[in-house]
Amino acid sequence: MPKMKSNSGAKKRFTTTGTGRLRRKNAFKSHILTKKSPKRKRNLRGTTLVDPVDEPRMRKMING
Repeated sequence: MPKMKSNSGAKKRFTTTGTGRLRRKNAFKSHILTKKSPKRKRNLRGTTLVDPVDEPRMRKMING
């Protein structure tokens, strides 16, 4: 059987923490920023962890 390919988009978007969880960037921070308040944009900075329910699916995409 051929090797499984990992999802190239997912590889670029997720990193692993020291404890093995997956880290992701917040959504809704890329465009149409004029109507969003400064507080909302500030809170979208930085990263969060992937929800435990979604983690197996993301790992499958990354590891291939």
